[in-house]
Amino acid sequence: MGPGFKRNRIGGGTLASGDRCAGLCYQWRMHRLFVAIRPPDRIRDLLLGAMGGISDARWQTDEQLHLTLRFIGEVDRHMAVDVHAALGAVHQPPFEIAVNGLGTFDRRGQPDTVWAGIAPHEPIKALHNKIDQAMTRVGVAPDQRAFLPHITLARLKRWSGPVRNLLEQSGGLTSPPFVVEAFALFESKLTPEGAVYSLVERYPLG
Repeated sequence: MGPGFKRNRIGGGTLASGDRCAGLCYQWRMHRLFVAIRPPDRIRDLLLGAMGGISDARWQTDEQLHLTLRFIGEVDRHMAVDVHAALGAVHQPPFEIAVNGLGTFDRRGQPDTVWAGIAPHEPIKALHNKIDQAMTRVGVAPDQRAFLPHITLARLKRWSGPVRNLLEQSGGLTSPPFVVEAFALFESKLTPEGAVYSLVERYPLG
């Protein structure tokens, strides 16, 4: 866990076994939540080493690297508690995945995101579908976007430098397989320097 993923910063303290609040019970404000997998240290080091070569790109920090399974958005305290309970009921065996190449998302024909791909897709998509169904059952609006497993490396501006050199040099980036043993619920706070993520709760697979 990196220093930017601060344990239960939403409510303070450590979640006790059986506590449905997951650190969310003591806050009345809205919570901007998402579900993700946090890559292990060696995978994050590999991704950090591949960054660079694009002028005016906003590269992700170590603390920001994650693989989003489901963006939830802003919810109130009561919905956040329901989300936590629903995620605790999601079950899937641990599985292996690996980094598999770099790519970009485009907006209006202009690259705006650089990402690292993940393979194989099947176990990640199976987990995503279970989480998506769990969120729908507690009233979270369905996510209409197509799901492509990836880890964001950089956000680009309209005037950011070309991505061609990075893709030519590192587009074939791969990693040894690593085991996914858990997923987690995070809170996101938007700041002028970028998003800051706080760990709310971790859900072991098995």
